[in-house]
Amino acid sequence: MSDTRPGSLLAQPLRPPSAGRTAAHLGLLLLGAVVGLAGSLVQAAWFPGGLLLALAGAAGLFLGGAYATGGRGGAVAPAAGWIVAVILLTTARPEGDFLFGASGATYLFLLGGMALAVICATVGAGRQPAGGSARLGK
Repeated sequence: MSDTRPGSLLAQPLRPPSAGRTAAHLGLLLLGAVVGLAGSLVQAAWFPGGLLLALAGAAGLFLGGAYATGGRGGAVAPAAGWIVAVILLTTARPEGDFLFGASGATYLFLLGGMALAVICATVGAGRQPAGGSARLGK
């Protein structure tokens, strides 16, 4: 007796992602960098509202990317772009210029954005195997 249903996702052979999925993740990576840059400028301009707006924009992008691509990689790609952009913006230039000041709002933006990235990548829509329920009573 053979079962024609596909097994667990772990038992499936690895396939390279499609060109569309790769392009979507690269686009989300770049969009994450843009949102990180915009958020770093907005959070410093209007302190309480700007910080909340910047973090809400980042969370919306992370969670929206997960739902748009149908997997957690859609949340990880913009989160990686956001983190790289924000970390690069924290470094001081040789001329002494810097974008972030040493204030509580800046640390809330950095740590809050990283926490949101982890939360959205964890809670985001993960791929589920097609098939019936795994409950025994059904």
